[in-house]
Amino acid sequence: MASVPHGAPHTTPLHGDHAHDGHDDHHHVPTGLMRYVTTTNHKDIGSMYLWFSFAMFLSGGIMALLIRAELFQPGLQILEPERFNQLTTLHGIVMIFGAIMPAFVGFANWMLPLQLGAPDMAFARMNNWSFWLLPPAAILLIGSFFVPGGAAAGGWTLYPPLSIQAGMGMDMMIFAVHIMGASSIMGSINIITTILNLRTPGMTMMRMPMFAWTWLITAFLLIASMPVLAGAVTMLLTDRHFGTTFFNAAGGGDPVMFQHIFWFFGHPEVYIIALPAFGVVSQIIPAFSRKPLFGYASMVYATASIAILSFIVWAHHMYTTGLPMAGQIYFMYATMLIAVPTACKIFNWLATMWRGSITLETPMLFCLGFLFLFTLGGFTGLVLSLTPVDIQLQDTYYVVAHFHYVMVAGALFSAFAAVYYWSPKWTGWMYEEKLGKIHFWWSLIAFNITFFPQHFLGLAGMPRRIPDYNMQFAEWNMVSSIGAFLFGTAQIFFLVIVFRTIAGKSGIRAPAKPWDGAEGLEWTVPSPAPYHTFETPPAFK
Repeated sequence: MASVPHGAPHTTPLHGDHAHDGHDDHHHVPTGLMRYVTTTNHKDIGSMYLWFSFAMFLSGGIMALLIRAELFQPGLQILEPERFNQLTTLHGIVMIFGAIMPAFVGFANWMLPLQLGAPDMAFARMNNWSFWLLPPAAILLIGSFFVPGGAAAGGWTLYPPLSIQAGMGMDMMIFAVHIMGASSIMGSINIITTILNLRTPGMTMMRMPMFAWTWLITAFLLIASMPVLAGAVTMLLTDRHFGTTFFNAAGGGDPVMFQHIFWFFGHPEVYIIALPAFGVVSQIIPAFSRKPLFGYASMVYATASIAILSFIVWAHHMYTTGLPMAGQIYFMYATMLIAVPTACKIFNWLATMWRGSITLETPMLFCLGFLFLFTLGGFTGLVLSLTPVDIQLQDTYYVVAHFHYVMVAGALFSAFAAVYYWSPKWTGWMYEEKLGKIHFWWSLIAFNITFFPQHFLGLAGMPRRIPDYNMQFAEWNMVSSIGAFLFGTAQIFFLVIVFRTIAGKSGIRAPAKPWDGAEGLEWTVPSPAPYHTFETPPAFK
């Protein structure tokens, strides 16, 4: 049952009797449009990241619904094949770089200073700049639909030779990826410096919240992998316009080399998305189980292990490209190995809940949905790690199903959980519990209607990224398309919930600590959190 307990914080409040008093007297809070253009406040920047990511999520979702509308039945319905290919390409890029990654950077901006007892992010002006790089990149991506030749159409992986032969939409894609990569690297430098240097006295590394640990490791992953992608797309650009032949076989280049470079970035990228999600779940499950996180140290080591292993498994995406047998066997076993630290995390979450005093508020429901669906996605990933099986299933809808069970269930469900969990601290109002639960069950059921049938389609041999298909695939495609429209509608409902929460429609003001079992410094400040917090470092015991 939903409850709004008013328990006293377990962490020691700020030094002094007036730690939160008089912020508005001493620090004028700017207003108007220029507040957001020039702001260096981590809360404003976090909010802008979250709104931007939701706008991109809706944009990518519209692309997905157009794709599913085309696939509702056999034959070409509403899209030309060229436009269909553009939509599949942009859907992937927009969702990954525009929606999911900025959402978790938004959570980091909002919550890390509050969790660490820091006054703000380490490099406040660079923080502003790292956000304001994103809107121009989004304009380049979405605008590429409207230039001659249309958007890039070679798949979100941008494989040559298709990406070398494409029109100017491909150049816009390359520049957008560069800009978003620069934003990610600046954000990562900021996060690393904040976590390492701005923790309140007494908060050692092994006493940090798990969300801070997962973001620290994720930020190092970003700094290590993003320049690799930048190199790959720069080589594409020079192949397209400056006469080089890095990936052009006619000039002595190798198209498969692009795949190696891309996936050396691409597989860590999966964990760049997943690790902050693990951090969110590691905050929420203990709070609603009324127990400390089971195996904190093992969770830290498992997170680091996943990050390291993610750099040595890239070619499991390339079993059908002529990889030598020894390479296939190595990448198969290395990929299976990464399941060990991931399973460690899942067992720790289950052990945290074991014999806990669990209540099923909306954040906890989304975490349980995450656990169930992410585990299922992990098992299909193990299936695809097996070389002989993957050779049959590669580039089928089985891969689409696996990827969405990991990404949508992993990243999106944990992001929803984070919004419901932390929104009382952001807005000062409780969300409406009944509406939150409707959103959860609606999303969970619609998600499974959409993506579970795609396992059957893939096993039956339906290729992905095609606008038309044979009659034997018709029934499951129709089911999948119906589920997709249900899932899309649920997210409009979520937007309504967010607006109603901001407006205080629940009528319940959020106390400083709205959740009984929640621990951490963020629950020692009032709700909504003052514009400036922790001017004096808080005591941490």
